[in-house]
Amino acid sequence: MTQSNTALSSNITIVKCPTCQSKVKWSEESPFRPFCSKRCQLIDLGEWAEEEKAIPGAPDMSDSDGWSEDMGY
Repeated sequence: MTQSNTALSSNITIVKCPTCQSKVKWSEESPFRPFCSKRCQLIDLGEWAEEEKAIPGAPDMSDSDGWSEDMGY
């Protein structure tokens, strides 16, 4: 291994897969990063689609907030 390869290999960032917690190199070698595989990526997408995960925010405006299309606004 040359000196330049050693320097490059020490700068590789390792992250944990959000789904299975396995180690993933943050590089071009890992096309599904931050996930370790397509399977883990799809599991995460499914959790968001089923609303098992959510980003906290302001509640949605609804009829119970006093706004209605019937009021002519």
